[in-house]
Amino acid sequence: MNQSFVASTPDQIFAYRLLALRSGLKLEIAGMRLSRGQQASKTIRHLMSTRTRNLKDLLAQYESFLRSNGFLQA
Repeated sequence: MNQSFVASTPDQIFAYRLLALRSGLKLEIAGMRLSRGQQASKTIRHLMSTRTRNLKDLLAQYESFLRSNGFLQA
């Protein structure tokens, strides 16, 4: 039941970072923040070159981005 995963290649580490940003954005929608005060929404906006300010809309766009690039399953 306890499965572990080791991200050892640069591609796996990048994929983990993208999914961690998704989790951070979900926290921001709930009114919380990541540690060290970082804003996942700001990083995602920069990554996707979008100006969307509504966090729920940004999450939908980001999840679509992740699915289209194969980082998230449908």
